[in-house]
Amino acid sequence: MKRIMCLALVLAFAVSVQVGVAAVEAEVAGKCMTCHKDKSPGLYNQWFMSQHANHKVTCIDCHGAKKGEPDAYMHEGGLIATLVTPKDCGKCHEKEAHQVENSYHATAGEILDSKDAYLAHVTGGEPVAVTGCESCHGCKVQIDKNSPNMLSKKSWPNSGIGRLNPDGSKGSCTACHTRHSFSSAQARQPEACAKCHLGPDHPQKEIYEESKHGNAFYTNINKMNLDSPEWVVGIDYFMAPTCATCHMSAATDMKTTHDVGERISGTLRPPISKFKDNWQQKRANMEKVCVTCHGKTFADNHYYQLDALVKLYNEKFAKPATDIIKLVKEKKLMENPAAFSNKIEWVYWELWHHEGRRARHGAAMMGPDYTWWHGIYDVAQHFYFKMLPEARKFNDPDVNAYIDNMIANDPMHSWLATDTKTLKESIRSGKMQQTYQGLFEQN
Repeated sequence: MKRIMCLALVLAFAVSVQVGVAAVEAEVAGKCMTCHKDKSPGLYNQWFMSQHANHKVTCIDCHGAKKGEPDAYMHEGGLIATLVTPKDCGKCHEKEAHQVENSYHATAGEILDSKDAYLAHVTGGEPVAVTGCESCHGCKVQIDKNSPNMLSKKSWPNSGIGRLNPDGSKGSCTACHTRHSFSSAQARQPEACAKCHLGPDHPQKEIYEESKHGNAFYTNINKMNLDSPEWVVGIDYFMAPTCATCHMSAATDMKTTHDVGERISGTLRPPISKFKDNWQQKRANMEKVCVTCHGKTFADNHYYQLDALVKLYNEKFAKPATDIIKLVKEKKLMENPAAFSNKIEWVYWELWHHEGRRARHGAAMMGPDYTWWHGIYDVAQHFYFKMLPEARKFNDPDVNAYIDNMIANDPMHSWLATDTKTLKESIRSGKMQQTYQGLFEQN
């Protein structure tokens, strides 16, 4: 009996503590809402109209902090943190937070140690790296104990998708679900991705707008049912896909995922494209989405053409250009020792990092103008009339021999040594096309 009474007392004390904590949190939450409704009505109304407010999720539920957390500080009687991380969101959205942690998005902050960031720092400067690179890729959040909110000004605006957080987590949910409305409908639209996925080196936004997919979306946006709780393609909507449709959202045979790599079978980012590990399964995942609106033959033929274009880019331009730049570096032919202080390095960089990516992404997303005029056309011009002439300027016998052999013996480059009349006849007769037939062979 004594044990039962003791247990009852302990439970009663625990309940009273929880009730007390809840009462304090409710009081703090009430202060938050009362103050911010007056001081920052835009922020308040975004929250008030959100699903968070609808489910009684208040400011303190997301911003509440524990003593000892690196970014915690006292504010109006409550211990809070300005920064809300995936670890915080994961308290309610556990599955989504885990998927984000394993995604490409969560690793975007690794660019801080890449050549992209190197260029921004040395040719521009730290303000460029912060307001340019880090605003999309994410920064390493710095703590400043002298700041009113504990965060260094250099960490502003700390919404990059691969943000490195003080609690050890990676990523920022608000990169897609804009604070403080956190709208699913907003995140489902292509504009949600457009802050980062655009421009000369990865123009997915522009390619999407050019494609039939983008055309169908913008001319049928009122039929997209973007506010639907489930938003399953083919059921809740069927007029067009968005970025989220193909890469993240649910289909009749596919569940929603926040790991954007689950449906990407190859990487089009590096100088030479390659397939991912387990790429067959990842391609099958994407095709399950494709066949919701297209026949399987349509989807198979799209990948047939995409693979051929990527192989053409790899074999005709990327591999020989990479061989040449490696040979130049190995033989220490460049005049200046610093990386990117020689013209040939910039030519090679733009060939794969800009034009080459545009061509590959154009083919992947059915944007013909980006595949050719903004893509392979520019790759060819860079390769033949910038890369090769810069390489020949070194007048090195090994470099010259590589280029001469390529033009003389590789049928993809032999056009340089052939007269125009013969080339036109070769195209008309179909002989030229035979040169590229191997590119269509299955991988």
